[in-house]
Amino acid sequence: MQLKNKRSIYILIFSNFLICLGIGLVIPVTPFIKNEFHYTTSDMGVMTSLFALAQFVASPIVGRISDKIGRRPVIVVGLFTYAISEVIFALATTLPVFNISRVIGGLSAAMVIPTSMALASDLTTLKERAKVIGWLSAAFSGGLILGPGIGGMLANIDYKTPFWFAAGLGLLSALFTQFFLHDAEKSEDEKSRDLRGNEKGLAAYKAIMTAPLVILFTMILVSSFGLQGFESIYSIYVNQVFNFNIGTIALVLTLNGIISLILQVSLFSWLVNRLGEIRLIGICFALSAISVGWILFAKSHVEVIIATLIVFSSFDLLRPAITTLLTKAGKANQQGLINGMNMSLTSVGNIIGPLMSGALMDWNPHSPYTVVVVILLLSFIFTFIVRKFPVLATEN
Repeated sequence: MQLKNKRSIYILIFSNFLICLGIGLVIPVTPFIKNEFHYTTSDMGVMTSLFALAQFVASPIVGRISDKIGRRPVIVVGLFTYAISEVIFALATTLPVFNISRVIGGLSAAMVIPTSMALASDLTTLKERAKVIGWLSAAFSGGLILGPGIGGMLANIDYKTPFWFAAGLGLLSALFTQFFLHDAEKSEDEKSRDLRGNEKGLAAYKAIMTAPLVILFTMILVSSFGLQGFESIYSIYVNQVFNFNIGTIALVLTLNGIISLILQVSLFSWLVNRLGEIRLIGICFALSAISVGWILFAKSHVEVIIATLIVFSSFDLLRPAITTLLTKAGKANQQGLINGMNMSLTSVGNIIGPLMSGALMDWNPHSPYTVVVVILLLSFIFTFIVRKFPVLATEN
């Protein structure tokens, strides 16, 4: 890999980490925004879902724009947009303004995350690509994992401090990207191949609608719906039901960040080699369902903290395990489309999950997690269906 390409890859990794850090920063702060402004949990669910909705709608449009004008301008504008969204959130005092901030934040994520993946592919050879995409995925996961813990610690100063902090990082990153990121140049032959690939889009979608992939796509949709149903209201739930303060929430999320990074960096490959993806996914669904049920009946803070760490750790192993299994089910020339479907279905779950949990929690504080337990158990059952397909059951 050329030196200028290495530098560009490192900048892309940092940009992905930053965007996902901003997504996670809001999680520990939501109960305190809710309490200060007397919002309902449904209001907070809508606020969370708007981010995912904007990202879902904008991603394909942004992808076409980046094909035409280049990747770097889109990423730079996305980082500036991200900084603006964080400033608006920090200044907001009314629900519409909070919601506008989250929509702008979702647009920024649509500009930065998929465009970064596309630029990484442009800048690397086939041999290097898997490793670089892995780095970007680790940055994505790292931001989501560490964001809530950092947000909780910064919120001890003031609950809006995390957003001023994120805005400053976004502005610096945008300037750094503008001056140092190297865009890739495509030859005329490559541009022609891209156009021909777009013309075959419908046929490509039909080609991936095989039985194993349809089952996996269903699992992704159902599981992301359940995972977001748990994560999106967690801070509100433990604050309302168990009287967790912001310090305790920050402690739990920070511990989770440390444990999850250890699991993903050091133990994930070992677990996959020992258990296989399908068995690991099944164990994670079972553990998370049992632990969410434990939270519903917990009598002490210690019980809630232990159960929470099990749930979040299971979630952080589930995501890469399902993604890895997807790559086995598709052909080499389908990987981009398959991963795009993965992201789109995850976004749909991220939209519906918070809306469901917010509405249910306004009705009864414990009802969202009761539904989540059912969803996770259904996802566990899906793993037995997946095992029926030889292409997925190999080495599992």
